[in-house]
Amino acid sequence: MKNNTNLLNELTKGIWKENPIFVISLGLCPTIAVTSSMTNAIGMGLASMFVLVCSNLIISLIRNIVPNAVRIPSFIVVIATFVTILDKLVQAYMPALSASLGIFIPLIVVNCIILGRAEAFACKNSPIASIFDGIGMGLGFTIALSLIAFFRELLGDGALLGYKIPFFADAPALIMIMPPGGFIVFGLLIALKRNYDLKGKFTK
Repeated sequence: MKNNTNLLNELTKGIWKENPIFVISLGLCPTIAVTSSMTNAIGMGLASMFVLVCSNLIISLIRNIVPNAVRIPSFIVVIATFVTILDKLVQAYMPALSASLGIFIPLIVVNCIILGRAEAFACKNSPIASIFDGIGMGLGFTIALSLIAFFRELLGDGALLGYKIPFFADAPALIMIMPPGGFIVFGLLIALKRNYDLKGKFTK
């Protein structure tokens, strides 16, 4: 029962308590770059989750046989392998998404979330726990990207998932799909989350 509770905690912590964007503030470059549309945001989130889960699993399995002196280079090789596999699959089966995300799929290799979880969690915990950590952090990343993209696409393009929304499509605020709009939405969502967390603490 205790193990199940621990695994559940690993799965859920990335969604709210340790959300990689709204709490840890990692991976902000793709966050601002790809959240001008929900399609791109969801695609990037799921792609990152795939790499997170696979790299966490392999790094956890090899953690006891990799010398400490080459730990980080080894992690990067593992991550780069899965990013390459992902990139080729997306190019083959989802060419539109590949063209839309462009360089940001290969740049998952240097996403601080991926390497951060490898260093902070996967190399110190069991394979099963590392898988749950990867899923949780990936879900948190995907949800955060999608939430930012929801407001940016709706307000900046008057659409959601490419479909025009009445009223919003009449006079879109184009700044919202530009980088300044990304920072505005990102900052407001962080403020709302922290305000909610603080109120929760004060009422306990």
